[in-house]
Amino acid sequence: MAVTRWIPDEAVKILAEAGEVRVSSADRPLSVAELREFTAGASAIVGMLHDRIDGEVADAAGPQLKVVANVAVGYDNVDVPALAERGVVVTNTPGVLTEATADLTFGLILALTRRLGEGERLIRAREPWSFHLGFLLGSGLQGKTLGVVGLGQIGRAVARRALAFGMRIVYTGRKPAPSEVESALAAEFVPLPELLERADVVSLHCPLTAATRHLIDADALRAMKPGAYLVNTTRGPVVDEAALSDALEAGEIAGAALDVFEREPSVEERLLEREDVVLTPHLGSATVETRTEMAVLAARNVVSVLAGNGPLTEVQA
Repeated sequence: MAVTRWIPDEAVKILAEAGEVRVSSADRPLSVAELREFTAGASAIVGMLHDRIDGEVADAAGPQLKVVANVAVGYDNVDVPALAERGVVVTNTPGVLTEATADLTFGLILALTRRLGEGERLIRAREPWSFHLGFLLGSGLQGKTLGVVGLGQIGRAVARRALAFGMRIVYTGRKPAPSEVESALAAEFVPLPELLERADVVSLHCPLTAATRHLIDADALRAMKPGAYLVNTTRGPVVDEAALSDALEAGEIAGAALDVFEREPSVEERLLEREDVVLTPHLGSATVETRTEMAVLAARNVVSVLAGNGPLTEVQA
């Protein structure tokens, strides 16, 4: 079994019960060539979101490869149909990171709307300041509208937090959520153009697919309110970062918060210079408890498949 980067010991111990485990010692993503070499001969690959695992990687691993366990909810880095053609099961880690990612999302919303990053940078720069009624004014959330793009598990968890802050919820997606979910969240299903026009905060929670790549482009940003904010904690390429920089420079929206990036770990240079942008380095699931649960679930998927019992959380081709 080949693990492409460090994972918690609890997960390694589970894997070791099923056979030999090798964990990459490189503290960085492996190159394509390195990935193929490292996974050669493996019966299972435990991969990360930066590992592009396709048919060529599977072929390099060999016919004994049975399962690829992606330590993430999203699996846009895995060519699921190509692996399915080769009889390789693909699994992911849904559910275990919902609350952590929702917490981080709402933390970004607060940091953005209340200008917390600006305030901290000012103090750390030892700039002079004094309290007055016009100092670093932000925007309150009570009575404002949150637009959720993708009302899945994480989107719903963010909406629950927004309700506690007195926000209204509108959402969009491929289809409406069940009526009981809408009722519990007092959420209204609307088309994306209407959501962009109405929302004071737009929070992205859709998977990255061909249809959602650059979903938020120049046209989408122009459709938003001038006082609205954009938050992305899903996948970087859902947002066109160059178009976002243009929109911010033109004053078309009030600000943005990003935890994921189009060419991660690189970030559009212009975003780094802006005070109306909050940036975090892919911390959505970054709690000890959550990252451990993710790795453990991936390991259990591997053990279950190799034992002939089938996957626990399979990704369908």
